[in-house]
Amino acid sequence: MHQKIISKFNECWVPDHIGTTNLSGDLGHIKTNISSIKYLGPLSRFEKRNTKTKYSLLVILSGPEPQRSFLEEKLLGDLKHYKGNILFIKGKIETEQKKEVIDNMMVYNFMTSKELEVTLNESELVLGRSGYTTIMDLAKLKKKAFFIPTPGQYEQEYLAKKLDTEGIAPFCNQNEFDIKMLSKVENYSGFTYQEFQVNYTKLFSLF
Repeated sequence: MHQKIISKFNECWVPDHIGTTNLSGDLGHIKTNISSIKYLGPLSRFEKRNTKTKYSLLVILSGPEPQRSFLEEKLLGDLKHYKGNILFIKGKIETEQKKEVIDNMMVYNFMTSKELEVTLNESELVLGRSGYTTIMDLAKLKKKAFFIPTPGQYEQEYLAKKLDTEGIAPFCNQNEFDIKMLSKVENYSGFTYQEFQVNYTKLFSLF
């Protein structure tokens, strides 16, 4: 069905690397050859910075309710037993930014893009959902991560399993998470970043 829709357009742009070393797997690389597909390389609003590590763990929540709240409640309880500095971002967009200290955690309701870029660069490990935008950002910043896919979002479950199989980042289902699982990250490589130059003049010449 998707291929039939794609065939109606001059080009289909995919934000990933071409070839087998990629981030999206089968989601962005179909077996049938469609000449109109153009790979742009992963896209991210962030830049890698050489900064000192400030946080042992950065938790970034996102996604639809009620699953976001379920995970927030679970993690706020479990992470009390984590040794190290934690920055916890609830992912709740409100009119005013709020922050509070809970045990060993600095907790924000949300962060701006600029604040998040700084915080990601200052964090050793990221715990969050396995959405594709998050994956592209973590690849750009060459981070280590642990993923908890949003229940019922099969593309997140697929991506989390793919990255686990490739030895990049471990994952578990939301109901199965235990703080001890974070130690698995030591046996995974974390993300690397492949430079990819896009000829935007040629790309936008389509218009």
